[in-house]
Amino acid sequence: MSTFRKLSESVLASPQIDKADISLAKDQGITLIVNNRPDDEEPSAPQGDEIAAAAKAAGLAYLAIPIGHAGFSEPQIDQMVTALSDTDGKVLAYCRSGTRSTFLWSLAEAKIGSDPDEIAAAAMAAGYDVSPIRPMIDMLAAR
Repeated sequence: MSTFRKLSESVLASPQIDKADISLAKDQGITLIVNNRPDDEEPSAPQGDEIAAAAKAAGLAYLAIPIGHAGFSEPQIDQMVTALSDTDGKVLAYCRSGTRSTFLWSLAEAKIGSDPDEIAAAAMAAGYDVSPIRPMIDMLAAR
């Protein structure tokens, strides 16, 4: 079972989840699961289609926005902005450790105008350091 970490009132990040985590997510008010892990990154981990099927069976929405070694792109950030704005309820984003999910959330929040210092503080409170992408956060927030 994974530990869900609170980034905001409506967004949580997590290391890799499995099918057993889906009911826990539903119990915590999650309505959308966002997978930021590319399939086959770790063949022994549950793949996206498994998590998608378990989410659907539990009545939860599922969205894949995979973040690979190439890093973050504007379309991925835009997808996350849309996901966050179109979802009624809480969002659980996951990847191997939760870091990429936190980074993507941070970039999406910056793009919609949230304060970079507040984004960084929220991430740090959840146990994630966004300093490696802080220049991107600042740039998106300044737009």
